[in-house]
Amino acid sequence: MKVFLELGWFFKQEKKAYITGILLLLLVALLQLAPPKIIGIIADHIHEGTLTKGMLGKWMLLLVVTGLAMYILRYFWRIMIFGSSVKLSKILRNRLYHHFTNMSPSFYQKSRIGDLMAHATNDLSAIQQTAGVGVLTLVDSLSTGGFVIMAMAFTISWKLTLICLIPMPFMAMLTSWFGTMLHKSFYKAQEAFSSLNDKTQESITGIKVIKTFGQEKEDIEDFRKQSEDVVQKNILVAKIDSLYDPTISIIVAISFFLAIVFGAKYVLNNELTIGELISFTTYLGLLIWPMLAFGWLFNIVERGRASYDRVAALLREKVEISDEEGALDQMPHGDLQYQLNEFTYPGESQPVLKNIHFTLKRGNTLGIVGKTGAGKTTMLKLLIREFEGQQGDIRFGDKILSHYRLEKLREAIGYVPQDHFLFSATVAENIAFTNPSVPQGVVEHAAKLANIHEDILQFTEGYQTVVGERGVSLSGGQKQRISIARALLMNPEVLILDDSLSAVDAKTEEAILSSLKENRQGKTTIITSHRLSAIQHANLILVLEEGKIFERGTHDELMTLNGWYHEMFIRQQLEELVEHGGR
Repeated sequence: MKVFLELGWFFKQEKKAYITGILLLLLVALLQLAPPKIIGIIADHIHEGTLTKGMLGKWMLLLVVTGLAMYILRYFWRIMIFGSSVKLSKILRNRLYHHFTNMSPSFYQKSRIGDLMAHATNDLSAIQQTAGVGVLTLVDSLSTGGFVIMAMAFTISWKLTLICLIPMPFMAMLTSWFGTMLHKSFYKAQEAFSSLNDKTQESITGIKVIKTFGQEKEDIEDFRKQSEDVVQKNILVAKIDSLYDPTISIIVAISFFLAIVFGAKYVLNNELTIGELISFTTYLGLLIWPMLAFGWLFNIVERGRASYDRVAALLREKVEISDEEGALDQMPHGDLQYQLNEFTYPGESQPVLKNIHFTLKRGNTLGIVGKTGAGKTTMLKLLIREFEGQQGDIRFGDKILSHYRLEKLREAIGYVPQDHFLFSATVAENIAFTNPSVPQGVVEHAAKLANIHEDILQFTEGYQTVVGERGVSLSGGQKQRISIARALLMNPEVLILDDSLSAVDAKTEEAILSSLKENRQGKTTIITSHRLSAIQHANLILVLEEGKIFERGTHDELMTLNGWYHEMFIRQQLEELVEHGGR
């Protein structure tokens, strides 16, 4: 029952609803005592030959009134208790989603998306069951069972009641043992479901790759094995769960046997009437539900506890990057200054950046080039505070990045990453993602700057075309340009294009860069690229090698050095010449 204590914060929050629901449940439990007693009284009058029509009508009317009262009370307690449990699911779901949005990339590197989805669906459903059906079962089993036992003991025979309760301690011991086994098994079953969920999400997302490499059979077989594992673990849960009802049924059968044997003896000794024995056995029948409910309660509680443990562990994960106390609630502007001595990714031993020192004046363009893995993207992620822990500082307008509120810092930066992501929405909604209320003209202006406007007009529904999940219906170049338009709509202080022109041709690239130069006067732009034509106009170009600045300067200055930049530029010019047939 530990999970009820852990959910104490919620029960306090919804105490009015739960107290009202529990009181109504208690009233229903009391009203349930009336029918067996009435049946016993009528049976005794029949046995004695004293039953009249008026008397029968009075008792029947009382039965009808009792039934209607229980009907109404059951309706309202369901609203109070089950309604509150839905609120718990909503609160935890919102907490999880808020927690997910605050977590840094390192969290998602070690967490599987399918597992996180299972937390937000299956686990929350089990916790909701605990706060709803679990509370109902606990209160109903204890109140109904308690009231019935008291009615049997105080209104009929306390001796017969004690005799019939002899098997009960055995039931308590067995159900407790089953509960411990169920908790362990259900936890493993939930973990298996999370793995299957992750496998499904990953396979559907990567279905093109799977088909391209002809790995459908292997992927299906892998899915089959994981699905079989889920089935086997849930079968184990079901096997343990199935022990409750037979165990309780045997205990109830023993109690009935004792009631009939000893009850008949008391009737023959005139210690009980026939009607009282009928009432007693009817009351004993009412005890079946509390006993079954008690076993069911262990099932629900153990499932809920296993799920709550998983969700609580997830919520305990610390947010690695957050606002420092007294952070500035203003958007930064000004020069960018990198004074980085070293940066190493969490959990790694080798630094990925070393001695990165430069200043980028406001309104200038910075180009960053280098081999794959040289540290270009890492530099940018430190600027938007996706990672922290570097030795040295990065300043934006003479203030260290952490001095600004994270929200304000990122509002000042329009970032177009390498792995551009589009939502399953319309083209217009994707471009206006940061400000959904902007007029259509503003959306189209951003699209024109990104040289995607004409393409969009050719789509089936124009700007209202739904792009599909992750932009599956678009080409790589179209997705890149829509991502650029989305960033441009922000009109950010700093625009970052992280190898975001790789999927467009040279002519389109030139058109986009010309638009940026004309429309971003006084605003800073940072471009990383493998194609040097994208950054040759930059005010400052950095060549990175193994996390260090290997060369720096303008295009003309770097060409005079005859180093890596010069060699790569000449090579790319020759490749372009060959592609155009030597012309």
